[in-house]
Amino acid sequence: MRLGVLDVGSNTVHLLVVDAHRGAAPLPAYSHKTELRLAEHLEKDGKIAQSGADGLVSFVKEAAELAEDKGCESVLAFATSALREAPNGEKVLDRVRKESKIDLQVLTGQDEARLTFLAVRRWFGWSSGRLAVFDIGGGSLEIAAGSDEEPTVAVSVPLGAGRLTRESLTQDPPGKDEVKALRKRIRVEMAAVAGDVLRAGKPQRSVATSKTFRSLARICGAAPSEDGPYVPRSLDREDLAEWMPKLIGMTASERADLPGVSSGRSSQLVAGALVADAVMDLFDLTSLEVCPWALREGVILSRLDQLQPR
Repeated sequence: MRLGVLDVGSNTVHLLVVDAHRGAAPLPAYSHKTELRLAEHLEKDGKIAQSGADGLVSFVKEAAELAEDKGCESVLAFATSALREAPNGEKVLDRVRKESKIDLQVLTGQDEARLTFLAVRRWFGWSSGRLAVFDIGGGSLEIAAGSDEEPTVAVSVPLGAGRLTRESLTQDPPGKDEVKALRKRIRVEMAAVAGDVLRAGKPQRSVATSKTFRSLARICGAAPSEDGPYVPRSLDREDLAEWMPKLIGMTASERADLPGVSSGRSSQLVAGALVADAVMDLFDLTSLEVCPWALREGVILSRLDQLQPR
């Protein structure tokens, strides 16, 4: 079947059209996205501003038309932390539903971690043994670990690269004191959940997903995206440590010139790097393998698992 997957994240709203059936890898057929940056369209009380709601409704209506044009049988639409945390999130969802006929389902942070874990498990297979999976989003960091398709532990921490940048990094490049304070905040919040993850057992494979990890890996020497998804990629702790002071000393526009870094996300890269560094330090990892599948693929695979075989 042909499915449309609409992912409303804190940074990007993305429609992915895939050809999929049970027992096979989802095959991307068409992609359309925009950097709406919903989490930046917030009022002082945390509500999504009119501008953000208008932009979201406009894109979802466009995505619904595109999905129909591309022959999708249905559209799996979901939203993450930006809508989950907004006091008027339900009101915005109602408006999207009425004006686009698309029913956006808001995932919990635990759901995000669980579905991302499923995607990574399917990508690497059972021979990987016990997995630890880390995903840096715009609003949150998801961590999951376990030996099955359902993780033993799945947690979400408010350590997304966009959130941390907005709340803690006001200068460009960021000031020394800002970086020091943010580094402490990240490690304190991550340490609060580390014990639960570590109790799941030492991972035999440690994996990173998300644009932030992919960008950091590319900067540190991983193969470019045009080489395809099957090329092994990893982020090594020593390489990241070498790059950290360089990234902190650059302006956002200078970071945007680095390989694998988009201008829209370059301002968030320092915060993302600090989170990645803390992940490898607190969980005692020398490197993280980069998985091309993440939450979107997890949503697709979960849906296919629910279908009755024809």
